[in-house]
Order: sequence, then structure tokens, then C-alpha cells
Amino acid sequence: MNLRWCFRWMLAFTLIMVTAACQLRESGRAADVVINDAHGGGSMLAFSPDGRLLASGGWGGRLRLWSLPSGRPAGTWQAHDETVNGAAFVRGGREIVSAGYDGWLRRWNLRGKRLAQRRTPSPVTHMQVDEQADRLLTGHADGFVRLYRLSDFHLLGQRHLHDGAVRAVARHHATGQWASSGHDGRVFVWRELARVRRLPDPPTDARTLAFNPDGRILTGGGWFRLFRWRLADGRLRTLPTPHRGIIQTLQYTADGRGIFTISRQTDSSVLLLDPRSGRLIRRFRQHDLCGGYLRLSPDGHWLATTSDDASVRIWHLKR
Repeated sequence: MNLRWCFRWMLAFTLIMVTAACQLRESGRAADVVINDAHGGGSMLAFSPDGRLLASGGWGGRLRLWSLPSGRPAGTWQAHDETVNGAAFVRGGREIVSAGYDGWLRRWNLRGKRLAQRRTPSPVTHMQVDEQADRLLTGHADGFVRLYRLSDFHLLGQRHLHDGAVRAVARHHATGQWASSGHDGRVFVWRELARVRRLPDPPTDARTLAFNPDGRILTGGGWFRLFRWRLADGRLRTLPTPHRGIIQTLQYTADGRGIFTISRQTDSSVLLLDPRSGRLIRRFRQHDLCGGYLRLSPDGHWLATTSDDASVRIWHLKR
């Protein structure tokens, strides 16, 4: 009798959870463009400066270009032997710089012709580019962050900051600040010629980092929560969010009043949150599997996401 009761309880609980998940998936604004089977699993996105092209990278090492607003294919090539962990348009959108877990930094034209490359000492886990400053920062599996000159990939310096792989790196151009987080739970902030400062450890690893528009706040994401460091004094606040899993990627709106997020593991939600409180501002239709990466176009008109479900999804935010 007890076994029968347990079975019925488990069945009812499963039905409730499935129903709730279906309702959540159906809630939120649907994407304007859905590109299925873009990659075996999506890992990276980048918009061109004019917002007319979207680059996406995946686990298999391919880069693909998509025309906007249609989402039609505009090019594809094998950029790396392993996961693409960095991509950025440079030189007015005429070229792309990419970084891969295979340890290579590469520069391409939009037809997929390789223009330059450099082998790094360790697999690249994340990359940030500041073209105005001619700088490129990479985080690596060996715990190092390495600073390169963007124009020729010349190594300018390296710092061994983390025990274990680097999770994320971030850049704020106006203030010249860099930041990194790692599997060790540590988070650091620094300027190029200044001492590195360690910030208070968040309660879980910061999987993603971003400076707010004025550079006074560094925000990270982990299990269920946002981490908000006030850089003037290093104070850390932990903010609850509606996410039910790991916040994998985040990006501020240009005015700093919102922060777009995507999550993974037990969640694949795409949300716009209040960066001061973590409360929900807007919900977008979630992916079918774990969220991978999210980018907002420079003009704020487009939001793009990718995930383990192999799709790329695009929203026109001004409609």
C-alpha cells in the first residue's frame, strides 16, 4: 500500500513539474527568428558594429554568419578544432577575431580566409576585445589571464590569478578596467599597469562577468543569483533572481537599467532583470535545453541567444 501511494505521489509530482515547465516555456515573448541546427551546441555570439551580421560559434569549432533581420546564412567555416570560446568583429565589421579551446587566436575576413593566428600556451576559455585600446584579453584553462595587442597578437603580459580554469573575463573601456573569475571562486579586478585587486568571494563561482556602463559596478552570475560588487569599496551584494539554474551569460543594456541573462543546468530561461534588485522586468521564450550564450547588438535593437539545443534565437527588441 505504501509503495502504491509513493508511486502515485511521484507520478503526480512529475506531472505537476512537467506542466509547470511547459507553462514556463510557453510564457514570454517568442523569438522573431529561430535558426535550428546552427551548431552541435552553441557557445559564442557576436554582432557586427552596424547590427547587420551575427556571428555564432559552437562546440564543433565552426563559425557561422547570419544576415539580419532575416537570419539567412551569410557564411560558415571551420575556425577551430574545439569549442569557440571567443568572437568579435573588428575593423568596422570587416574582420572577425576568434579564440578556441584548441588554444588558437585567429583573425578572419568575412569569407573565412585566415589572415593571422597565434598559438597560446593553454586552451582559451573566454576572450574580451577592446579595439579602441588595441587590446585582447584571454582567460585560460591553466588559470592565467593573458593580454595581447589586438592588431598583431603580440603578448603584452600575463598573470596567474586562478587555481584552475578561468571562467570569464570582462572589460570596461572608459575606465581601463579588466576583471576575471575562475573555477576557484575568486574574482579579480585591475588596470593594465596597476596592482590586481581581489574582490570578496561570491557564494558560488561567477560564471559570467560584466561591468555596468559607468564602470562603478561589476556584476556576476552563478546559481540562481546575481553578484553585485561596488568597486569603490569592494562591497558584495547577492541578489535573488527568477532563474532556477546557473546564470551563464549576462549583458547590461546601454543605459544600465536592465541586464539580460541566460541560464543553464536546471534552467534555460532568457530574462531581462533589474540589476539593482534581480527582479524580473521581461521574460523571453526559453530554449529547449541549457542556455549557452547571449549578446545584445551595439545599437540595442537585437538580442541573440544560443544553447545546447543547437539553435540560435534572435529577438528584435524595438518592435
